[in-house]
Amino acid sequence: MSDSSSAAPVVLDVWCELECPDCHLALSDVHALRARYGDRLEVRLRHFPLEKHKHAYAAAQAAEEAVVQGKGWPYIEAVLARTADLARSGEPLLIEVAGELGLDAEEFDTALIDGRHLLIVDADQAEGKAIGVTGTPTYVIGDERLDGGKSQEGLRERIEEIADRLLAGQG
Repeated sequence: MSDSSSAAPVVLDVWCELECPDCHLALSDVHALRARYGDRLEVRLRHFPLEKHKHAYAAAQAAEEAVVQGKGWPYIEAVLARTADLARSGEPLLIEVAGELGLDAEEFDTALIDGRHLLIVDADQAEGKAIGVTGTPTYVIGDERLDGGKSQEGLRERIEEIADRLLAGQG
């Protein structure tokens, strides 16, 4: 017997990179989805740094350090709001944002130097490639992959259709 209030949330993986302007635009959809579903939808950021963005790999590592320090999503959103600045400034911006959020900026600097989060970023990127992710943002919900790198038109509605179907199937 299952109680719908204890059902596992539907998982939405958002394959993203923090120097990508399209990923910044996708945040409004992520906010709307969180508002609509609350804890029934688990939104997970998955790293997919693109070679064309030279600071994306460092940004992914910095995001993981923010998770360790307890402010993963606030950090991700703050960096995504400054994609142009990141493209110009690189790692100093990543450390600056950490300080602005009250995180241990010195530890961020150390994490970027010692590479303690490389395995997480590399594993995400390898998994993304294995399932056919080629650009960002790409969404995976249920067994469906939705590519937002070319156009985000209609994607939130499609994600909502899938989430509604999956949630109805839990009841």
